[in-house]
Amino acid sequence: MELQLALDLVDIPQAKQVLQEVEAYIDIVEIGTPVVINEGLHAVKAVKDAFPHLKVLADLKVMDAAGYEVMKASEAGADIVTILGVAEDMTIKGAVEEAKKQGKKILVDMIGVKDLAQRAQEVDAFGVDYICVHTGYDLQAVGKNSFEDLQTIKRVVKNAKTAVAGGIKLSTLPEVIKSQPDLVIVGGGITGEADKKAAAAEMQRLIKQG
Repeated sequence: MELQLALDLVDIPQAKQVLQEVEAYIDIVEIGTPVVINEGLHAVKAVKDAFPHLKVLADLKVMDAAGYEVMKASEAGADIVTILGVAEDMTIKGAVEEAKKQGKKILVDMIGVKDLAQRAQEVDAFGVDYICVHTGYDLQAVGKNSFEDLQTIKRVVKNAKTAVAGGIKLSTLPEVIKSQPDLVIVGGGITGEADKKAAAAEMQRLIKQG
């Protein structure tokens, strides 16, 4: 099980500052969609250059023209690129094809997918690397979480690794760990804490303990 830190509401200097505090306790750093929108893929490159030992995920949430976008993210140093589960089959297949060519990985974000089990089975067959259940900010605001959804996809996914994102904090992490995802994605549960290093260290400890 790996821990991914989602950096969403930062600029490049702030991202580097946070990473200096927590780099020893995370496996993957996510350059979140808002950062990519504000800073461009330059943010991915800046973080990869500064922390070459960390895997970097570019949260592009690709919906179309996947081959091109995955290629560009790869050039910037991304190890993993996200594509939406609601995208066309051809788009997801195009992302996988380009990622394989570049030696990179694809994470399918299932945000907004209505029939999770069916779609997870379908995208699993396309050869994606990760399938992620994700409760977005707007649903978190009304008290939703992804933990049940994780159990749903765990039942049907045969090849891809499973991931979970959306509102995970130290108090809810044990419940997430019970479902044994391969990747736990945390944003505010680390970045929103006064002592980010301590929060990340404790999360990594619980995850490694399984």
